[in-house]
Parts: sequence; structure tokens; C-alpha cells
Amino acid sequence: MHRRPPRLFPPFLLLAVALLLTGCGVDGDQAALCRKLIPAFDSGPVTILDTAEMAGEEPALRLTYRADSGTHWIACRFGGRFFDSRRHELVAVATDRMGRLRPMQFTMLRIWAGLPAARLGLPPESGGPERGPQTDWAPLLFFLQQLINAATVACVYGLLALGYTLVYGILGQINLAMGELTMIGAMLTAMGAAALGMAGLGSLPLAVLGVFATVMAFTAVQGWTMDRLVFRRLRRTHNHTPLIAAVGLSIAYQEGMRLLHGARDWWPAQFLADRHELLSDGAFTVTALTSQAVILLMTGGLYALLWAIMQRTAYGRAHRACADDVGAAELVGVDVDRTVATTFAVGGGLAAAAGAVIALYYGGVNFYTGYLVGFKALAAAVVGGIGSVPGAMLGGALLGLVETFWSAYFAIAYKDIVAFGLLTLFLIYRPDGLMGRSRGRGD
Repeated sequence: MHRRPPRLFPPFLLLAVALLLTGCGVDGDQAALCRKLIPAFDSGPVTILDTAEMAGEEPALRLTYRADSGTHWIACRFGGRFFDSRRHELVAVATDRMGRLRPMQFTMLRIWAGLPAARLGLPPESGGPERGPQTDWAPLLFFLQQLINAATVACVYGLLALGYTLVYGILGQINLAMGELTMIGAMLTAMGAAALGMAGLGSLPLAVLGVFATVMAFTAVQGWTMDRLVFRRLRRTHNHTPLIAAVGLSIAYQEGMRLLHGARDWWPAQFLADRHELLSDGAFTVTALTSQAVILLMTGGLYALLWAIMQRTAYGRAHRACADDVGAAELVGVDVDRTVATTFAVGGGLAAAAGAVIALYYGGVNFYTGYLVGFKALAAAVVGGIGSVPGAMLGGALLGLVETFWSAYFAIAYKDIVAFGLLTLFLIYRPDGLMGRSRGRGD
């Protein structure tokens, strides 16, 4: 009789160990915020050499880095630690060449960085609003703030996961170059925003919308070209050649963008960065940016448009027919090549939308932006059920919630481990995802 081998390490035990491990080390979220300030003091590529905590009553860390001007350091002091609602509030900055920044210098740095006030606050000398004592409502308000923050992250993963799931639904194969289409969308959006700023049009919503539509159209053409030149020629290949070709395309896009535009980060000005206070108990205030509402509306509009296209148009019927049986669809007159090419174009446009959100809301885009984001969006598509359009959005929402709440309550340095650990668990215990269906492997 077959006996199941004993499980030495139950999943809940491994999760408990992971939770314990996150309590030590440098707060990665604070390190990332401090890293964003380096371009204000040194231009060109920067290599982080060391990140260390500093002694003192308030949490602080020092980043040692190498730039074209030599080896330097920047020190950032924050208002709280891992579980404190003020852990993202920067209260002081110092460098090896300027010492501690004076109040006016600190204020100018805040304006240059363009970061939300909740993450980069005014120094004590500037007369900012005093906080009251923490109340019993503060943990709940902090929780609500993380829900708002998670919504934006979920939009990025959901839009890109839609691109993955559309291609997989019709071909049964994963296009690993989809993340690079997000990178192209982010880079082009950053360049377009910079051009609008130079022309004095950066504050006009219609101008930004025009850049957004142009970037989506250009990247949709990139997706169509990708299928026409590469994947169509491999359509009848029943091995892993298409997957290898996708990896090659991904590397080619990365290196091409690096050679054309360099390795530096692009930091476009924030779009619609007006902050609105929603709830407050005197100690913690729940806020939201106008851009977050615009991103949610845009994502909802794109999803509704995609649903209408899939349900009400000839392309949607052709896509569903090819997803059910490509051979039978071809026999009844469906133009499979055109349907697949259109799917690549639609996926490319959605990937560009995700890249535009990254550029205008988060900033710091470069030739490597789409690599990790692409794999995370793929994880979201798998968790939701790859091949299912609603599942892609559900997976993006779940991954956004997991990442945001982990970063808020634990060390952000482990959030990628948690994200891909979640993917691994779903592949083991629910390989078809939450809303997926069983199908052939497609290879």
C-alpha cells in the first residue's frame, strides 16, 4: 500500500519562521526612500555599497554609494520604526559633503523629490502641524491607508496580468517579454512627461492623456510586431522554442533601451499630486492623491472596455473560439493569425498602461523596470487563474494587498520572497488558480 511520506516542515511553521526573520535588519522601505534622494546630490549611475543602521533615539540609516564623483554617503532619519505609522516620515537628511541639511535646504529637497508629504515630511523647524497623542483609532486608520496604497499597486499588476492572460488564453504559452513592453511604456511616458514639462503643459490633464494614448498605441504596435516577426513563425512548433524566443526578446529590449537611453533613472514630475485628507484622529491622517483616483478610474475603464470588446465584438468571439479550439476555429473561417496578432497588440497596450502608472505615480524608471514587475504580474495571473480575464484582475488585487501590507507591517526587503512564495503555494495546491480552468500545457 502506498504511504504518503511525512511532511517534516508544515507550511504554517515555515510561514511563522519567515515572520520571525522579518523583525531584524534594515527597514528596506526606508532604505528605498533614502536611495531616491541620491540623484539630488550626484548625477549619473550610482552603485550602493553598504546600508547600515545608525544609533540614536530616532531610527536612521546611512547609505554608502559610489558615483562618478567618488564614494560618498547619505544619512536619513525617520519618524518611526517597523510598526510605527511614522516610519515613512523623513525628518532629517545629512551627507558627507554638506552635513545635516538646513530647514530651507530640506524643504527644497522635498520639493525636488516630489514625494507625498506622508512619506517626506517637513522638518521640526519648519513649523509643520503638531501631531496629537496616538489614539485607539490609529491602527485602524493606518490599515485603511494601506488599503488605499494597495489599490494603486493592484492596478499595475492587474493591467499587466491581463496582457499575460490574453496571450496565454489563446496560445497556451507565456510571453515573458510582456514585462519589457511595460518598461517601454514607462520610459516613453517619462520622456513624454518631461517634454510636456519643458513646454509648460505638464499640468494640463488633456496633454497628459494625449501622451498616455500615444504611448499605449505605440506599445500596441510593438506587441503586434513582436507576434508578426517572431511568434507567428513559431506557431506550429511543439516544443519550448517560443519560450526561449520570448526570453531572447526580453533581453534584446532591455539592452536596446539601455544603449539608446543609458542606464540612469528617469524621474518625471508627479501627475495630479494634490493630497486630500479623508479621515483623521489627530495622530494619523488617512490621505489619498488625486492621481490615485485617476489611476483607479483609468484601470476600471480599461477593464470595462476590454470586457465589452471580448463580449460584444467579432474579435472577442474569435478570441473565445481560438481559446476553446484553434483548429476548429480555423475550420469555421476564423482568421487565427489576425486574432493572435490583435491579442498581442491589446496585451501590449495594457502593458503600456501599467508602465504609465509606474512612471507617473512611482517614478524612477529605467531599462530594467519591467523585469521584476513582469514576473510579479505573471505571478498575479497564475494566482488568479491564467487565461481568465477576471482572474487576472483578482490576482493583481491579491498580490497588491500582500505586498502593501507586508511592507507596512514588516520589513519590505522580504516582500518579493512573500510574493513568489505565494505563487509557489498556488502552483502546488491550486495549479489552475482561483478562477482558471484545466487545459493542456500548450507546448
